[in-house]
Amino acid sequence: MLSPYENLPVSQWKSITKSLVSQYPLSYEEIVQAVLESWNGILQSTIANELRIGVDILPSPQIMGNYLHELIPIMLERRFPGVWSRDIEKKDKDLVYLPNDYYSTEIKTSSNKNNIFGNASYGQEDSSNASSKSKDGYYLAINFEKFNQAPLGQMPRIRKIRIGWLDHTDWHSQSASSGQAATISSDVRDNKLILIYDIEKGGRLY
Repeated sequence: MLSPYENLPVSQWKSITKSLVSQYPLSYEEIVQAVLESWNGILQSTIANELRIGVDILPSPQIMGNYLHELIPIMLERRFPGVWSRDIEKKDKDLVYLPNDYYSTEIKTSSNKNNIFGNASYGQEDSSNASSKSKDGYYLAINFEKFNQAPLGQMPRIRKIRIGWLDHTDWHSQSASSGQAATISSDVRDNKLILIYDIEKGGRLY
């Protein structure tokens, strides 16, 4: 797939991203609503019918991220049946747009305040072919608080929500041999992903 940003300078990336996102089948409100409803649903859940998340049990960031990863597609699948779907096959992205796979979306979650990460394979030179799932295309990026980062007496919150487009070449593996994650640069993050929700700026930014 030819990148929409092919051979274009960073100064032009943001306008391209805005154009790409304007074509996206979900509005900002629909995206934010799906994320917040999923997060709040997790925090209101119980395990084994008696252990309350956030009270009796404090899941790790990895587990909370996995819950979000699973719930957001289900929320959208139920709201838009026959339009959106969770991934079914290995080649599917996390959130599948049934009418046109071009708009299918990868979901990335992180307890980091501002950055998102992919697994190490995302930074491989041949990452576009490292698995049957394409790493080029639309991305939904979500940052959330850990339980020990939440304001006193409150549950952890969604920090930031971004929507945009990343290419597999945007991901770079950590240099350490033990590194298990791939990262994106601040230029990529700030110009190829649009920030639509920021708890430090009052929440919704549209």
